[in-house]
Amino acid sequence: MAIESPTPVSVGPADPLVPAPPRLSGRARLVLFVLCAAQFMVALDFSVLNVALPVLGEDLGLSRSGLQWAVTAFALPSGGFLLLFGRIADLFGRRRLFLAGLAVFGLSSLLATLAWDPVPFLAGRALQGLGAAVIVPAGMSLLTTTFPEGPLRDRALGINGTVLALGFTVGMVAGGVLTDTLGWRSTMALLTGAALIVFVLAPKVLTESRPPGRPKLDVPGAVTVTGGLLALIHSLSTAAVRGFGGADVRITLVLGVALLAAFVVVESRAAAPLVSLPMLRRRTVAFGNLGGLVTFSMMSTVVFVLTLYLQDLLGLSALGTGLVFGVQGLASAVAGVYAPRVVGRLGARPTLVLSLLGQGVFIGALLGLGEDSGVLLATVAVSLASAFHLGAVIAYGLTVTSGVPDEEQGLATGLVTTSQQVGVTIGIPLLGVLSTTQGSMLDGVRLVVAAAAVVLVATGLVVAAGLRRTA
Repeated sequence: MAIESPTPVSVGPADPLVPAPPRLSGRARLVLFVLCAAQFMVALDFSVLNVALPVLGEDLGLSRSGLQWAVTAFALPSGGFLLLFGRIADLFGRRRLFLAGLAVFGLSSLLATLAWDPVPFLAGRALQGLGAAVIVPAGMSLLTTTFPEGPLRDRALGINGTVLALGFTVGMVAGGVLTDTLGWRSTMALLTGAALIVFVLAPKVLTESRPPGRPKLDVPGAVTVTGGLLALIHSLSTAAVRGFGGADVRITLVLGVALLAAFVVVESRAAAPLVSLPMLRRRTVAFGNLGGLVTFSMMSTVVFVLTLYLQDLLGLSALGTGLVFGVQGLASAVAGVYAPRVVGRLGARPTLVLSLLGQGVFIGALLGLGEDSGVLLATVAVSLASAFHLGAVIAYGLTVTSGVPDEEQGLATGLVTTSQQVGVTIGIPLLGVLSTTQGSMLDGVRLVVAAAAVVLVATGLVVAAGLRRTA
């Protein structure tokens, strides 16, 4: 059966004299709902299990060090295979890969739900990560090739960015509620049900999409970039628990850097490269992804240390902590409504720069946290920082993908989603190690917050300088 091009979505009739704001047709809303639901499900998986780890470990007999693998088993494949599956989706059909990823994710979530000891549980988590590595780039490619570049795509990406940010926050709140009421297995059952719903709906609304022709898959490039990302993520995830002193941490770190360097060399000589080096040389791609990597890594790290601060130092309950991050989620939702309008008025590149700077400023405000008080400051500052973070998420995706041909959208969105996944994965180990160097928890939190603020502001200035030359 022939592969059809994705059916363009319309904005509806417009007055020829007065430009109407873009409107999504009924079919466009269904397409966007399915794609965003899948992204929300993956974002949920990143955080829904966090508060359940102590209970889970006791039930399955996982040691404290073993609990790390409940997170790492998902992070390794979800970050390591993104570029590979983004390219495979371009070659063999984005809809087909999207559905395959949903099937893997749903079945592996069921395996994790029913796990009777650590081995099937960790296997389920690893397969969840593999499914996520398929769903995310294939889904983003379907989104950017279905919605034409311009206001309509801006709006679709704005909604998608809001859903991603909300998924991480909702996961933290829902994880605590589900674990307290129904047990930790309900967190995995939730993901099983979500995957089933999306899997049933997706074939009814999505059309197949892939570029004409079928170029060869760059096997050496796939091996080096996937191996490099796996080694790098493993090293940093392990360092978050044991520090960088272990020989295995240092070896895998060096191996990851070496393989990624080899990847660049391989791609410069490949006839059909996995990632086009001219694409990587585009300033919008390079500096846009730098902004995305930093906004995700710094936000996830700050949320992590604030969770420890609120519960361990201030003594807040899981419900109280959930309410703090519930306000953060509300701020993200509001930002998701207005951020596309800001992008439409200022442009994606200025919005990215201003969002990085604003996120850095409000994270820096958390330096005022104290030992006996700080709930109000934490709630307000992290909520405003999250609003700017949401603006950066939307703006960097638009910056990277704008102007990229349809046949390379899978590669571009693969880079976008790699920045997201790797950013979430590496932020906590990189800055979390800093907190262990201090004598008290509060000093450690302040050091992490200060480092995150400096990195964000510096990145905002670097991105501003880099993108100005493309104007």
